[in-house]
Amino acid sequence: MLKGKTSEALLAKDGPISKVLTGYEPREIQQKLASAIEQAIADKSLLVAEAGTGVGKTFAYLIPVLNSGKKVILSTGTKNLQDQLYQKDLPLVRKALNVPKKIAILKGRSNYLCKYRIEQIPQENKTLLTKDNLNQLEIIRREMGRTQFGDINEISEIPEDSPVWFYATSNVDNCLGQECPLVKDCYLVKARRKAIESDVIVVNHHLFFADLMLKDDGLGDLLPDVDVLVMDEAHQVPEIASQFFGTRISSRQLQELAIDTELEYIKEVKDAKQLQKAADHLRKNIKDMRLAFGEIEQRAAWVQVAKKKELKVAIEKVLESLTFLRDVLQEHKDRTKQLLACWERAVTFVEQFDLLTGETPESQIHWCEIFSKSFIIHFTPMQVAKQFEVFLKEKSRSWIFTSATLAMNGDFSHFTAQLGLTDATQLKLDSPFDYQKQSLLYLPRYLPDPNSENYTDKMLDAIIPVLQSSQGRAFLLFTSHRAVRIAAEKLKRALDFPIFVQGDMGKNQLLDQFRRTKNAILIGTTSFWEGVDVRGDALSCVIIDKLPFAAPNDPVLKARTEQIKRSGGDPFYEYQLPKTAIMLQQGVGRLIRDPQDRGVLMICDPRLVTREYGRVLLGSLPKMLKTRELQRVQSFEFM
Repeated sequence: MLKGKTSEALLAKDGPISKVLTGYEPREIQQKLASAIEQAIADKSLLVAEAGTGVGKTFAYLIPVLNSGKKVILSTGTKNLQDQLYQKDLPLVRKALNVPKKIAILKGRSNYLCKYRIEQIPQENKTLLTKDNLNQLEIIRREMGRTQFGDINEISEIPEDSPVWFYATSNVDNCLGQECPLVKDCYLVKARRKAIESDVIVVNHHLFFADLMLKDDGLGDLLPDVDVLVMDEAHQVPEIASQFFGTRISSRQLQELAIDTELEYIKEVKDAKQLQKAADHLRKNIKDMRLAFGEIEQRAAWVQVAKKKELKVAIEKVLESLTFLRDVLQEHKDRTKQLLACWERAVTFVEQFDLLTGETPESQIHWCEIFSKSFIIHFTPMQVAKQFEVFLKEKSRSWIFTSATLAMNGDFSHFTAQLGLTDATQLKLDSPFDYQKQSLLYLPRYLPDPNSENYTDKMLDAIIPVLQSSQGRAFLLFTSHRAVRIAAEKLKRALDFPIFVQGDMGKNQLLDQFRRTKNAILIGTTSFWEGVDVRGDALSCVIIDKLPFAAPNDPVLKARTEQIKRSGGDPFYEYQLPKTAIMLQQGVGRLIRDPQDRGVLMICDPRLVTREYGRVLLGSLPKMLKTRELQRVQSFEFM
């Protein structure tokens, strides 16, 4: 710790950061954020800080955190951001401050190779594994010893979406924990041990909440001794908290139980044929239950879908086969540790499945997600503020919540109310970028209402000349997968630019291809609205098809809006509009990522101009020059 040195001094022109960053220029706005975080650490208080793109919030919290001498958890939105912090930003700041801090990164259990599970898979097993899976498993076996941390990202030859990862990693359901015969060599145990011994621990929000909820697990050892918690990309926290404070069961969990049971049957107990019969029976009934939901992929209220007679029958059959598997496993549970673990899972799943397919508790939102081949049934709490407040108050420590998007038109109340942050200091710092000079906001005329049948077609007609002017180099951010497909088909016919479409390959691969390809267009939906950083002339145009309102029939939205109505509030202005404003700001934030960037933002939705709330949404965006004329776009000086 550099005694007597404030964060402002450390970020000064002649400060230590300037010695490790070539061309470093101090930013008063960054120093202001760092000073506020420094004060929150000293006071053991709550700080909610919105820092627009370009403020430099990462260094603004790393410097006071590392200089504080405190034990810290840094929680961020994604594993990619975790890696960025751990591999680049933290080592740089630690070097600049010359502090001997021990830093560690910790990811979720399924990100680490599981030596025990890999050893248990029969090498010639063709019942559950394809030839490609077996070949990939051999690659994992070969490369496992060469990895530094046992992180699956260290084995780049295997696609991130390969099903073989299920067999090569563990999850909270199938991990044997301290009963595992290879626990001393476990990559996850080593990562946790290093984290517990470290001064600064880098996690992601999902892992953070897993730690809160699993006090009897190894992760629960992390939080008690921490003095400072920094929640970066904090706009994601309320939604993730809702997931962890709720209850859910998925067809995938049940299928994985059946697979693990069958693997153990093949490997260890071939005389117990009832195990395979029970596993097969469960798998078949899960598939039948998925079919009973119907062909449509959707999020729906449970009461809406549970009326179907065929679904009721399918539920009874799944419960029957799950109970049968539990009972068969009970007969053989003492034969191997894995069978004991499978039996324990089956006992839990019988209870959860019965609960989640039954009546709806008053405080919970009862809903389901139906995918092409799977389903998830949820209880989601109506609100999480009271539950989260328990953790806020359990120990006197500092909490820092920061993101580029937390407020709607300067108002933080939506965010703070969701998490019960009633006593938090609030700070809003606008982006230092000169949006007036660097960008242009284009709101096209004459487009129909977004709910009209011909909207997508008319919108694409308006987009084409803009893409011609920008010479591609564009993100097209859509609010539905259907619009992505329609846009891809039409634009590939109308334009000569390279077009990359979400789903054609992994997200990181798409971004790498986009950055390397001149004049490319990337068409995507939700996952490209945030956490994506493309600087320079590869991206000079961002186009948004519609305001990102949640679907009005979304079960979680409906339940929460009805609750707000019952309490006498206005659900649109208190809940729907703030969520839309934050999502819109995230999408807009893809355009200008650097002081040298230039570009056009096109928002096609006419409601920004025709509806009263459009002014609120526009007021939440950076102050850009606006036009409704295509000619202004065509004369704009792109990079």
